[in-house]
Amino acid sequence: MTIEAKLTLGPVLFHWGAEAWRDFYFRIADEADVDTVHVGEVVCWKRAPIYAKHLEAVCERLSHAGKEVVLSSLALVMNDAETDGLRALAGQDRYWVEANDMAACALLSGRDHVVGPYVNVYNEGTLAALAARGARRVCLPPELPRETLAALAKDAPAELEVQAFGRFPLALSARCYAARARGLAKDACKFVCGEDGDGLPVETLDGELFLAVNGTQTLSGACGSLIAELAALRAMGIGRFRLSPQKVDMVAVAAVFRAVAEGRMDAAEGDETLADLVPAEMPFANGFFHGAEGAAFLAEAE
Repeated sequence: MTIEAKLTLGPVLFHWGAEAWRDFYFRIADEADVDTVHVGEVVCWKRAPIYAKHLEAVCERLSHAGKEVVLSSLALVMNDAETDGLRALAGQDRYWVEANDMAACALLSGRDHVVGPYVNVYNEGTLAALAARGARRVCLPPELPRETLAALAKDAPAELEVQAFGRFPLALSARCYAARARGLAKDACKFVCGEDGDGLPVETLDGELFLAVNGTQTLSGACGSLIAELAALRAMGIGRFRLSPQKVDMVAVAAVFRAVAEGRMDAAEGDETLADLVPAEMPFANGFFHGAEGAAFLAEAE
């Protein structure tokens, strides 16, 4: 039996500026056909105060539009201020919180919550342990191949989600690459990451796209797309698909995924439609799912 498909909009990972960030979520609330929306700063705690003044209004508008709101936590907690912020986030009880590191998992233990893709859930034992502590939904890491996803989905004790669109999160560092690339120190970064709406592309010595830098975060250079794999994922018991915001029309992206999930558009047409929405310099990738190099884009296996 094929499981029902639900769409999640992940948190904005990039520094878009307060008003642009607010307006993006307002449009998502009013126009996007998604079931759940994540809000919160995942990458750099220095950015959080910039968006804080709009957070309540954004969450209210999303909730009034019928979207489930989840507050995403920081993925790398390194100092007292960040720890205090995490405690405050975990302490609120209006919305579910997405734990993106084990400190957040510990603070949320015993309460219903979500586990994000930055926590390494690679086997059934880890999944069971997290579920026993209150994880009701787990967004699995993007690097897992089909076989591992199927094994985790079999009799899963929590609802499972995979990222189906957007640059894949690969690593985090205490060092800010965006600042360093411009000769600045992290503590005096001038928020230069805001110059890279989809991340700063990193090329190989041969000039080929390799990665993307988002402040302290390393992302895939390619844009992940599992639209052709939706049917296979649903057949194995995974029905939640995360769309990670990029500087493209995310309302249109969500509409394409919804149409394919509901059978109103086939996967090939979905791929073609997405290709018209995403810049050519950000090619698609689905290699992780197929057990190949992550940057590869392969046809869905028979």
